[in-house]
Amino acid sequence: MFKSLNRFVSRKLLRNGSYGKAISLLQHPQGTYCDEAVCQYLSYASLSTGVGHYERCFPPLFHPLKGIKLPPFLPDVVERYPTKITTLPNGLRIASEDAPGPAAAIGLYVDCGSVYETVENAGVTHLLERMAYKSTRNRNHAHIVRSIEATGGNAGASASREQMAYLYDTLKAHIPAAVELLVDCVRNPVFLDCEVEEQLKHIRSEIGEIASKDPQQFLLESLHVAGYSGALGNPMVASEAALERIDGSVIRKFYSENFNADRIVLAAFGVDHEQLLTVGEPLLYDWNAEPSVDQTHVALAFEAPGGWHHDKNATALTVLQTLMGGGGSFSAGGPGKGMHSRLYIRVLNKHQEVHSFSAFSSIFNDTGLFGIALSTGSDFLANAVNIAASELLAIATPGQVTELELDRAKNATKSAILMNLESRAIVAEDIGRQILTFGTRKPVEYFLQCVDELTIDDLTILAQKILSSPSLWLAWEMLITEQMSLEFKEFCEAFLKSGCATHGKSFSYFN
Repeated sequence: MFKSLNRFVSRKLLRNGSYGKAISLLQHPQGTYCDEAVCQYLSYASLSTGVGHYERCFPPLFHPLKGIKLPPFLPDVVERYPTKITTLPNGLRIASEDAPGPAAAIGLYVDCGSVYETVENAGVTHLLERMAYKSTRNRNHAHIVRSIEATGGNAGASASREQMAYLYDTLKAHIPAAVELLVDCVRNPVFLDCEVEEQLKHIRSEIGEIASKDPQQFLLESLHVAGYSGALGNPMVASEAALERIDGSVIRKFYSENFNADRIVLAAFGVDHEQLLTVGEPLLYDWNAEPSVDQTHVALAFEAPGGWHHDKNATALTVLQTLMGGGGSFSAGGPGKGMHSRLYIRVLNKHQEVHSFSAFSSIFNDTGLFGIALSTGSDFLANAVNIAASELLAIATPGQVTELELDRAKNATKSAILMNLESRAIVAEDIGRQILTFGTRKPVEYFLQCVDELTIDDLTILAQKILSSPSLWLAWEMLITEQMSLEFKEFCEAFLKSGCATHGKSFSYFN
């Protein structure tokens, strides 16, 4: 009641210009109920009319009021969270900067763009950008779209001349799912022909409209083409002629050559670094650091005496190859290349640096070749050659081959012969080749008997003849790098120390 009365009277006094009386009324003990806004207004009114007595009662409002606690002022400089970077063993880098707030942004950035294009795949970067978030080995395109919508996220991709970016904005609560989806889309694309053709149609329909709809982009493209004669002059927008050459196989080849771990960064803003590592490392640690072609392939061969005209020697050479066997790092099963073959047990199981290690033979009418072919990283080249030479010397040393190994190799050889002769085409080929070689056709039982009659001594003597043959061939293939001369020097030193290269031996090589 007092509140309403005081307000009413105050309004009357103010209309009459009685500012002092109005203030006095509001200073009545019951006036504490008055509205603060009225007091402020009256204080301003008394100041504006020069009533000094009331100035002392109501101080100006540009000073903080007594008894009121103001929030602390923001600092002049706000320290940002540090950017943390972790490099995985395969060269892929994970970087993040934390930040307060409910949202976060992640992205996969690839050192790949139109500067890496050639005449054969010109324009493929433009298509690769359009193929972002399409079907993968784990999800189809519709599933990917629904997954992004479920997180309330915003995904996109962009390409430039030197880099590509795959982006994903979402809430922090969805970061684990977002990282998994983003990695799947970038790492496991399948580039379905139907999706590739669909995007090629869209690009064709847009090419003619770029100059009118986006003249600035058109001018920038023209400037780059005119200003640079090298890779930077490659256009970002595919031409009609380039689109005619692009298909699914072209984009898959370009992707496999350029999307390697040491050229990729997983970056995030608003995400704790440890959380990002926990989610991202299991998905990215085994991404190949470099193309699979970055290996050194070596073939070491000796002249094998005899040939098909000495069919018992030829049969022994075939059994010797089967006994040594070998294969790739993950090969299993099959005659001479499974877990029980000699080279698989003694080399591939013990040396993870060796990618493949196999014995081979080539038999002609009067001569032949026998040796070992292997592939490994260039840093393990000298060791791999030393291992190959040691294995060749081992089979030429009495007592190094067991009866169990011989029986297994003989059975595998007979099995391969009989299985091959189940094919009509191979039987016809066998008839023709035997008549050209022997003048007649020898029955299969004859060759099976030759296999059964072989002994360990026969294989040891044959291996000794092979290693003592006057000629040696060496071939290798490696990437041309600054280390090539050093690698070849180490290769030769390891081979000379192995004991296979003897004085008076003709040494030929091919790179």
